[in-house]
Amino acid sequence: MAINFEDYQKVSKEQIDAIQASAVEVSKQLQAIAAESTDYAKKSLEHGSAFVEKLLGVTKFEDALALQQEYAKASYEGFVAQTTKLGELYSNVAKEAWKPVEGAWAKAQSSVAA
Repeated sequence: MAINFEDYQKVSKEQIDAIQASAVEVSKQLQAIAAESTDYAKKSLEHGSAFVEKLLGVTKFEDALALQQEYAKASYEGFVAQTTKLGELYSNVAKEAWKPVEGAWAKAQSSVAA
């Protein structure tokens, strides 16, 4: 069973092209993740600053405690929402990165089997 050199070269080029396409897609997805993380960090900082400003204006301990509880609850909910969103984005990175490689791999296997 001899493999034609031109066929081998064609399959190799297809695999390299698939890897390059995958790298481009992963790069775009990672940029989106970085932007999303930056936005969350800004919102979190603003939320924390607003909390401190409100806390400085409180005169009663009970009000301070209620304000802190509201802040903790909102912060936790925001964190859970953000981690869920980032989990989905990372999952999409893996799926999109694999698609071109999977297609090239299937082609390579079919050409070797033929």
